[in-house]
Amino acid sequence: MTEPLALYIHWPFCAAKCPYCDFNSHVRDGVDQARWRAALRRELAREAARAGRRPLASIFFGGGTPSLMAPETVAALITEARALFDAPADLEVTLEANPTSVEAAKLAGFRAAGVNRLSLGVQSLEPEALRFLGRKHDVAQAVAALEAARALFPRLSFDLIYARPGQAEAAWREELRRALSLAADHLSLYQLTIEPGTRFATEHARGAFALPEDDDAARLYWATVEEAARFGLHPYEVSNYAQPGAESRHNLAYWRYGDYLGIGPGAHQRLTLDGALLAARRHRAPEEWLARVERDGHAATEEEALAPEDRAREALLMGLRLAEGVDPARLLARSGRTLAEAVDPAMLAACLDEGYLEWTPGGRLLATAEGRMRLDAMLPVLLR
Repeated sequence: MTEPLALYIHWPFCAAKCPYCDFNSHVRDGVDQARWRAALRRELAREAARAGRRPLASIFFGGGTPSLMAPETVAALITEARALFDAPADLEVTLEANPTSVEAAKLAGFRAAGVNRLSLGVQSLEPEALRFLGRKHDVAQAVAALEAARALFPRLSFDLIYARPGQAEAAWREELRRALSLAADHLSLYQLTIEPGTRFATEHARGAFALPEDDDAARLYWATVEEAARFGLHPYEVSNYAQPGAESRHNLAYWRYGDYLGIGPGAHQRLTLDGALLAARRHRAPEEWLARVERDGHAATEEEALAPEDRAREALLMGLRLAEGVDPARLLARSGRTLAEAVDPAMLAACLDEGYLEWTPGGRLLATAEGRMRLDAMLPVLLR
């Protein structure tokens, strides 16, 4: 049986560029919704024709800020996807939203359009932290948006950023408890990092602020795990916590190295056709993407068949982020490489000895909680 596809739709526009963000997002004075709606539908139809009529696992509207889309645009794309693929009645449809009052006012429209899972970019429940992070909402707006979303959507997730400059463990625990008490079933909790090309990278380089030392950041991480567990949320992935059954189906498709379509500026794609896994990327610039889609029906700038060693490396990079780990049989089926061929045996032995990796009784390889904290350093030397 053909595995279900995941569908990602990228909306590249934001009201403002956050200083920590290195995503493909752009600020524009105005957006022609009808023109963009038509172009997104056209690129989707083109990719669906290539993929064939496959089962559809999920739709994810990411960005940028998808809550700046018109609900009519969201509805048209959901309807199109359901017509092009075999979608179950309980298809997971996620939309990322910001909790400003303008965007929160559109939540009912998104629910009516078919969105059944909302992901709110709260980032903090501390006023000073929101200002530092460049967010356009305040704490009251965040809480109001969460309460409104909880009443409208069957499933709700929101993001928080920790390991901020000067953040104390006790203060983070208090902030996290308040957030968890708002009854989301899924949280994405990200450690603040400095990404090249961002405003924070410039400010950090000139000493405008300092991030917590590694030991302090580790204490904040363990505090995160402990507080989330009190509310029944467990880390099924490095930065994502969920109640059992509330995991993001869409993101699991990535981490389990399934096929996915990526529509919109800068979107990535992995699609199996005629036995080859094709990696594609679309033009990043919104105006150029739009012009190419209107001219050619798509804006792919590159597409290549991934070699077995590249597929194995990608599958392990993604799969070892998961608490469930990697199934060697699936790795072989998706990449054509055995686990033994894909890793350095000496490094594997060392990581097992140090307790960073372990084998499950069922034969899966997984990173322990200690190992998941060290993945960025461990994976480059572990993988061939």
